[in-house]
Amino acid sequence: MKKADLITILHNCVAHCESCAGSCLQEDNLEMMRTCIKTDIVCASICKATATILATDFKDVNELIAYCAKVCNQCAQECEKHNHEHCKACAAACRKCAEACNAYLK
Repeated sequence: MKKADLITILHNCVAHCESCAGSCLQEDNLEMMRTCIKTDIVCASICKATATILATDFKDVNELIAYCAKVCNQCAQECEKHNHEHCKACAAACRKCAEACNAYLK
């Protein structure tokens, strides 16, 4: 996995998480979506930070990338609990991002 490819995948995950959070806010049962929204926000934040730090060529990033993969998997698990299209799309983007992070670490 090339660094530039991982950065692209991270940015894609950010976009899906931010979109999912915004769409969740429009759902009728907002209480049911609370954890999904929080997880989307955290995942978008860690993916943004990871992409930014990777772009600087900072060398000590492995623990950050591993944590990013963990959060992406948690976000995917949360989104998979919901049947909304935006949640399904977010879960898929998060799974792809987690896989890319793990591939980069190998």
